[in-house]
Amino acid sequence: MIRAERVHVSLTAKTHAGMTGKNNEDQFAVTAFQLSAENPEPVVLAVLSDGIGGHRGGEIASELAVNRISRSIEKSDGSDPIGAIREAIVAASDEIHQQSEADPEKKGMGATCACAMLIGRRLYAATVGDSRIYLIRGKMIRRLSTDHTWIQEMLEAGVIRPEEVEGHPNAHVIRRYLGSATPPKIDFRLRFSAEETDVQAEANQGIQLLPGDILMLCSDGLTDLVKDAEILEHFLQRNFDTAVSDLIDLANERGGHDNITIVALRIPEPVKVHAASQRKAFPWKLAAAGCAVILLLAAAGVGLTFGWIWLNQPDSTPTAVLSTARPSILPSVQPSLKVSPGMPAADTKGAPTQPSLAPSSLPTIRSNTATPSLVPPTQPPPSATPQPSPTPGPTLTPWPTDTPLPSATPKASDTTAPTPGG
Repeated sequence: MIRAERVHVSLTAKTHAGMTGKNNEDQFAVTAFQLSAENPEPVVLAVLSDGIGGHRGGEIASELAVNRISRSIEKSDGSDPIGAIREAIVAASDEIHQQSEADPEKKGMGATCACAMLIGRRLYAATVGDSRIYLIRGKMIRRLSTDHTWIQEMLEAGVIRPEEVEGHPNAHVIRRYLGSATPPKIDFRLRFSAEETDVQAEANQGIQLLPGDILMLCSDGLTDLVKDAEILEHFLQRNFDTAVSDLIDLANERGGHDNITIVALRIPEPVKVHAASQRKAFPWKLAAAGCAVILLLAAAGVGLTFGWIWLNQPDSTPTAVLSTARPSILPSVQPSLKVSPGMPAADTKGAPTQPSLAPSSLPTIRSNTATPSLVPPTQPPPSATPQPSPTPGPTLTPWPTDTPLPSATPKASDTTAPTPGG
């Protein structure tokens, strides 16, 4: 793909370190492309990553994730978006793992990932970890992604109930992440309905978004403290940019326990021509048509007048010559009447026509055009030529990917405390 200067959708993106004084381990990037030199279809790629790991490991891991994914997808040709996203995320995970193994200070670092690519208005997206993707359409909000956390797995298995989630000691333990020894299981499910199966959710890849739709990527620093309904309310009651800023402020007012990042993309509405603009254009069209009609009528009138005068002028040629040698009277010679070349005939079909006039280039209608003079029939009169016209708490270091699910809710005292991270 080829880099472009501007995205073809409305965009706003903001990040904040939160209120705890920790480093901002969130990273994001939004890049505009076109498919190729021959195919100018616009593409926009949004990548958001939340780092995990001690010291500066999380910050480094998230930066590696965003940069590697963006570069990898840029090298693709857009013919296989899902394959390109999968390859990019696996490559980023491998690079994070290699650096983690090579440097003891970076040992155990990792990152989450939320990636969305719009080709025109077709959506392709994937997630690893607990960074989320939302769709706001009209007055409804839908979480398209699924969290890869211990809590989510227990909910799906029926081990815990939704009312037991808040305050649970394992609330920030993630189960999938970039930087693991084995490639992460990338989630391509886009759930537009709670009743959809996993197969149906994956089949939503490439779905066409509608004008006015808002696609939002965010880190768990927002969703730990702000509910989905509150996110929707902000976008409905505020303008696009203000909604994002106010959501970050709200999370900080409630503690700001983690880094907070939001990337929002809005599909533009079709351009509408206002009725007032149409009314302003009407007089110009009417004036142009009126001028054309007037010029045509004037030309026809000149032609008819010329023809009538020519046909009715008196004959001034001598009628006969008397011979002195042989007196006799010669018959008078009556000259024939002829229409001079270029002269309009009496029929209006011969009247010169005028081109139609555009409103923005109306020519000046001259009122002092000279009328051709009459000449004797022995000299052709000149032609009448027409004139031209112009969530609280840090994310914890993940357990090994896809570990067996526990059969019951572990007690807080039984949980090994993971190392804090982003």
